[in-house]
Amino acid sequence: MSTQLQVVPEMKFLNQAVNAVLPAIPKPIMWMFARRYIAGKNLEDVTRVVRSLNQKKIMATVDVLGEDVAHRDETIFFRTKCIETLATIQQTSIDANISVKLTQLGLKLDVGLCEENLRAILTKANEHGYFTRIDMEDHTCTDATLKIYRSVIKDFPKTGIVIQAYLRRSEDDIKQIIADNGNVRLCKGIYIEPESIAFKRREEIQENFKKLLAMMFAAKIYVGIATHDYVLLDAAHSLIRQYQLQKSEYEFQMLLGVREDLRDKIVTHKDRIRIYVPYGEHWHKYSIRRFKENPEIAGYVFKAIFGMKDGH
Repeated sequence: MSTQLQVVPEMKFLNQAVNAVLPAIPKPIMWMFARRYIAGKNLEDVTRVVRSLNQKKIMATVDVLGEDVAHRDETIFFRTKCIETLATIQQTSIDANISVKLTQLGLKLDVGLCEENLRAILTKANEHGYFTRIDMEDHTCTDATLKIYRSVIKDFPKTGIVIQAYLRRSEDDIKQIIADNGNVRLCKGIYIEPESIAFKRREEIQENFKKLLAMMFAAKIYVGIATHDYVLLDAAHSLIRQYQLQKSEYEFQMLLGVREDLRDKIVTHKDRIRIYVPYGEHWHKYSIRRFKENPEIAGYVFKAIFGMKDGH
């Protein structure tokens, strides 16, 4: 016990220090560790990774990395990449759908342009009967994202949304989505938000997550339960039993390369599970953000780079 009390503060300090210097780590070195969490830079990499997951009876949602574009031409680039991804999924028959971020399609430039780009992607997805998930970003995007979602589901019902449990508004948003018979990926939330609009304590977020999940299960809408949290996974299984859900009425979702032991247990339990598979040239910014969200992982990267061992 005394050893643990000494090590934990040291690890905390190390993790904080690593996060401060992450942007300065050379890209080739960063890639050595980031590639566990990213399929690669092109669609051949995506096909390889998703096939490997499918062989383990795991589904995928593919994400073209990139967000917060500054120019109209960039939105067209990402629209094209999403459509190419859909074409690859169809041509290779891998078990996957796609997730899209609206800021890469122009949400902060021109809402009309953003919806136009999204509709082009959804039209292609619809041709092959594919489902598409609209990702949620920071709170400045929430209203506009939900407005576009409500607009497109009228024409493209195989479209889902993401709700973040740490936002205080999410209960009201869930009520509206239930009324629309929507499809939700429920996650904790990753962006740093002010306390006035977001729960901050882990226990508060967990309780709201469970509350929102129970609301959706009671309403019988499909939920992607996106978490690596043991507490929430146990709660989800309890609620699934309580509401007597069939395995076709929900799925679990996790990030590529994270808690693979837990992922495999879910597969063994014969629950549906989908892995979030990001790829593309914009992997560096995504990697830094993910490492900052998971300081413990960043600490392991630092120790691996400098040949350190646990306890030394």
